[in-house]
Amino acid sequence: MNAQSKEVAGDIVALMQGLGEAARTAAQALARADSAAKSKALQAAAQALRASQAEILQANARDMAAAADKGLSGAMLDRLLLNAERVESMARGLEAIDALPDPVGEVMAAWDRPNGLHIERVRVPLGVIGIIYESRPNVTADAGALCLKSGNAVILRGGSESFHSSSAIHACLVSGLRAAGLPETCVQLIPTRSRDAVGLLLGGLDGCVDVIVPRGGKNLIARVQADARVPVIGHLEGLCHVYVHQSAAPEMARDVTVNAKMRRTGICGAAECLLIDRAALSTHWQLVADALIEAGCELRGDAEVCALDDRIKPADEADWSTEYLDAILSVRVVADVTEAVAHIERYGSGHTECIVAEDAAVVDQFLHDLDSAILLHNASTQFADGGEFGMGAEIGIATGRIHARGPVGAEQLTSYKYIVRGTGQIRPV
Repeated sequence: MNAQSKEVAGDIVALMQGLGEAARTAAQALARADSAAKSKALQAAAQALRASQAEILQANARDMAAAADKGLSGAMLDRLLLNAERVESMARGLEAIDALPDPVGEVMAAWDRPNGLHIERVRVPLGVIGIIYESRPNVTADAGALCLKSGNAVILRGGSESFHSSSAIHACLVSGLRAAGLPETCVQLIPTRSRDAVGLLLGGLDGCVDVIVPRGGKNLIARVQADARVPVIGHLEGLCHVYVHQSAAPEMARDVTVNAKMRRTGICGAAECLLIDRAALSTHWQLVADALIEAGCELRGDAEVCALDDRIKPADEADWSTEYLDAILSVRVVADVTEAVAHIERYGSGHTECIVAEDAAVVDQFLHDLDSAILLHNASTQFADGGEFGMGAEIGIATGRIHARGPVGAEQLTSYKYIVRGTGQIRPV
């Protein structure tokens, strides 16, 4: 490393340490803030998003042009794209988060002991959260707002592709904090694209960061889980499945499958594999396949499906474990629900699975035997979203089993403490 490189590296260390220390101080102030102050900040930030729409779209146009020059896929460009509707959706998302109950200070449980002690379990913020995400700039608004609502300071690291868009959105969040009299450092965006900044954030910034939340593809999640020196709330890729049982209403099977795959192909809740009962091939397959192909979806099937329809490309082993994030769907024929569950357990990522069926016993078996974070009956996998769960928004879909699972909203960004009230009790020897 030459002298100039060492100087740059030193600058990044100083920058990140400064962000960490500012976040720790802000977290202490935010934890004491009342609901009214947080509400004012969120409402003001929503107004700022609307007022700054032109600037946000101009910044996004710069990101989109650079991304197109780099040859990003259509699905990735869709993730990156902002328009007037999506900016308004971000503003409404902040208002929806504001409308949620404040989780901080909520008494989760309370009980009395025989010795007269009164014990309460009370929600508290996690502290300082580091959030690393890829190309979707709306995550800047969602993540910042959810952390604010839950009383946590946050350090945001967006993808390099969305650098200008995220910066413009972050400015609106800061405007909201300023209007509410809260520290502007409650929500910070790392102002550099340097990869070194990510490594330092994962290291915890000398104890300033309490938890890391990654949101992105397999490579990002793998790096975070390998390098983080603080706890991680993460998710694997969205290898989501739709299983069509022979008892399914054919039109419902068609509509749910097409929506699950094609509504937005680039989100983690998009279906990537269709499993269909052998007994349903004669009654359901043509209807579902025609609708998918007409919608522009490429189908890759096993030998049994390919023998039925020459429009289907042969699938290989890798297809069963591929998150396409594109208009591609793998298709496999299964004998029954037991075989469907076995396929999902082998190839799935524990994210979201759907069964389309009217047979109650089969539905119960599917919902009981599978242990993915989200299981749906007769509903599209694209409902795997915090907003659709009534949580205002989400940082991601956690697929682990520790602390948070499924959509990670404001409530999931809290921990708890015990408050014990007595009247002079002492513990006997």
